[in-house]
Amino acid sequence: MDASSHRPVPETSIRYDGWRIVVVCFLLATFGWGLGFYGQSVYVAELHRLRGWPTSLISSGTTFFYLFGALLVAFVAEAIKAFGQRNCLIAGTLAMAAGIAIGQVREPWQLYLANAVLAFGWAGTSLGVITNTLGLWFDSKRGMAISLALNGASFGGIVGVPLLVAGIGYFGFPGAMIVAALVMIALMVPVILIFVGRPPVPAHTAATASADAPSPTQIRKDALRDPAFLSVSIAFALVLFAQVGFIVHLIAFLDGVIGRERATVAMALLTAMAVIGRVLFSFVIDRMNQRLASSLSFASQAVALAILINVQNDVALIAACALFGFSVGNLITLPALIVQREFDPRSFGVLISLITAINQITYAFGPGVVGLLRDFSDSYALPFNVCIGVELIAAVLILIRGRAR
Repeated sequence: MDASSHRPVPETSIRYDGWRIVVVCFLLATFGWGLGFYGQSVYVAELHRLRGWPTSLISSGTTFFYLFGALLVAFVAEAIKAFGQRNCLIAGTLAMAAGIAIGQVREPWQLYLANAVLAFGWAGTSLGVITNTLGLWFDSKRGMAISLALNGASFGGIVGVPLLVAGIGYFGFPGAMIVAALVMIALMVPVILIFVGRPPVPAHTAATASADAPSPTQIRKDALRDPAFLSVSIAFALVLFAQVGFIVHLIAFLDGVIGRERATVAMALLTAMAVIGRVLFSFVIDRMNQRLASSLSFASQAVALAILINVQNDVALIAACALFGFSVGNLITLPALIVQREFDPRSFGVLISLITAINQITYAFGPGVVGLLRDFSDSYALPFNVCIGVELIAAVLILIRGRAR
């Protein structure tokens, strides 16, 4: 159905067609993060168990996945403009489904090939494409729409990791990956085809955008010279470096401490707390200093990591995972909210793609660095201490604000 026929319906109305796009993006995020982000933690543990490959080798494949994906994410806004959001969402779905053939790999080079395909799927199902798509449908309620849709990211961790582990136990690693791919295609492709139509284009918005909107290249050049943008992008890049490195290795770390079953519970609790944290923040975030909220979130993760490497009690370890998870969801929402508040709204799509790419290029090295430090020291204490230092640096940096353009 052509959404333009419903232009009189305001965004605040439950009948506004954009809210069905929020549901689609929620489902997309569920699969994108469940299979592309949190799933990497399962892949590292399973490939190490099945193939006996060094943790650093498998982690380097994960780093390649994030790094290559970052190069693709930077151009998501242009891809949506050229091909339409529906085609981009379907392409992302199919690429993600093909990429989780990672369960079939037998040689290290196949691991990198699978991660390359998975990177295309990640670019088409994650933050860049979701925020850009919702940006076409929402203006005044954009922050709320993005927050609600990105709860799917946390939901993907809550249900995705336990289902993957259960599927692996029943079908084996290769079989479980095939089943996951088929389920994703069977659900997402029809949903996208049915519910994602043409976004509304208000006359005043179209006129303003076409009259004096800067080019994407100019927006990027200006942003990379802007202290306000750099402080946001660098701070979140650093903290996501630590966060991703930790989460990818979480099951492998806890497996030897509290066992696989409790490790899975800890991961599920971490992602459940991410949902709770985002929902609670959503009621107050518009009235808060979002940079200060970010800084406090970074510091809380550092505290959680300190508990994990210094306390041996099982309950305390699981509680530390919950504390860490409380801010995980907000760290993928807050950059978009800060950009929306501090920068030209016409630049929103390009800036979000750029900040997502910068963040991903940086945190792409998180799993590999954590893996190398773990192999070097034969313990996760050293890499997790490094993550604590990075989190604290980011907590200070995010508070340094220049003048936004």
